Amino acid sequence: MSTSEGSVSYKKADASYFEQRHLSRYAGIWSLWALGVGAVISGHFSGWNLGFATGGWGGMLAAGAIIAVMYLGLSLSIAEMSPALPHTGAAYSFARTAMGPWGGFITGLCENVEYVITPAVIVTFITAYVNSILGLDAAYSPFVWIAFYAIFLGLNVFGLELSFKVTLVVTVLSLAVLVFFWVSAIPHMDFSRWALNIGVGPDGAAIELPEGGGKWFPFGFSGVLATLPFAVWLFLAIEQLPLAAEESVDPKRDMPKGLILGMSTLILSAFMIVLLNPSVAGVGAFHLGSSLEPLLDGFRAVYGDSGVVLLGIVALTGLIASFHTILYAQGRQVYSLSRAGYFPTALSLTHAKYKTPHVAMITGSIVGLLVMMVIWFALGATEGGAAIGSVLLNMAVFGAMFSYIMQAISFILLRVNQPDIERPYRSPLGIPGAVLTIIIAVVTLYYQVQDPNFSKGVLWVAVWFAAAIAYFALIGRHKLILSPEEEFAIAHVGGGAGPDAEEPAPAE
Repeated sequence: MSTSEGSVSYKKADASYFEQRHLSRYAGIWSLWALGVGAVISGHFSGWNLGFATGGWGGMLAAGAIIAVMYLGLSLSIAEMSPALPHTGAAYSFARTAMGPWGGFITGLCENVEYVITPAVIVTFITAYVNSILGLDAAYSPFVWIAFYAIFLGLNVFGLELSFKVTLVVTVLSLAVLVFFWVSAIPHMDFSRWALNIGVGPDGAAIELPEGGGKWFPFGFSGVLATLPFAVWLFLAIEQLPLAAEESVDPKRDMPKGLILGMSTLILSAFMIVLLNPSVAGVGAFHLGSSLEPLLDGFRAVYGDSGVVLLGIVALTGLIASFHTILYAQGRQVYSLSRAGYFPTALSLTHAKYKTPHVAMITGSIVGLLVMMVIWFALGATEGGAAIGSVLLNMAVFGAMFSYIMQAISFILLRVNQPDIERPYRSPLGIPGAVLTIIIAVVTLYYQVQDPNFSKGVLWVAVWFAAAIAYFALIGRHKLILSPEEEFAIAHVGGGAGPDAEEPAPAE
């Protein structure tokens, strides 16, 4: 049975279609908290520190505060939308209900870039730690990438319960490592000497001040704005939580609590790491501005090189937590777009025994690895992981910012046009919070364009967008499926699917 709505066509799938795409419910509040915090926590181990080179210590702190406001507005908006639309499509389903099929697809595409590329960024940082610990030549990095993808794909594929238990364990362990570092770092702090050891050279680039005592904002307010893309790494991926809506035991109750608890944890951790990591004697903000293993550098400064292997393994926990949880998100994001027909429907098949979207996870991981390989050979291995990590990071942040803008617009449109949808939770920041999210995301994108590595990455994003939009325009929009997200959206925008459309099916 086929129906149509505007420029798209739907078919009603039979029961066997959804049976082959069934998800199981397991996650409670603390599983959701771990999923959100675990996805982000690697950003407190590596990546954020590159902002010291553009903003100095004060610039990094101010940029982090601005980005925290953006994510707070976004998280509270999502906390309202997710229990109101408890589908695994998350960002795509919010935008689909608010802006129609094209709006949903474009939003899903932006989020797809984020979740396919972010694991690639994280595995780049993981590889830097592993190479440092084992003394491996950087030329062998691709083998390390493949090994970590294979291990954590296996953990994600072979059971939802196992995946969430691993997530909870590594997230708690990661936070314990950070707390251990904070306690270790405090007696070795010399804030003025080390955190403020960045000045500005004649060419406008950062230079090291041997005695410290520099300005909080060596690059001024423009340095704060230029640092925004790097500060994003302190919170990026907390918004993935709604992708677990159909695997949550009670998403209407637990999703808002998980999001709010997660943001509270991350704000505290972000402040502590930005304050303490560069302040440790022997480390300094200038060095961290180009480091791929800032936490390991901090541990080395406190405990020396004698325990570098043990300290390196400890410092790896946060990166592993995020890698594992974002692979989870990647699979659910591809799965939801595929189940609804936006991507080829074969990608949404779930494992016959474990009920996990293994095809989506494997396919997304292969794409991420291919992107890494292309960049690796295009830039040349001699440029090192830092350049590759920076390109990938810009690609991920680019997709994320557009996704945030679209989700905030969706929130505003749903508040204005569909006030009667049941909302178990309402954002206390309301529409002003969503507007602030949009403004900060737009400014972040503008300053991201100033990064010379941006152009190297955005070209590949543009190619992917063009190919995916062409596929949807020519093929995908004629093969959409009345999945839970689509039926919900159609039922709440006036029943545009025609007289044969049924009431929205409950989320499986």
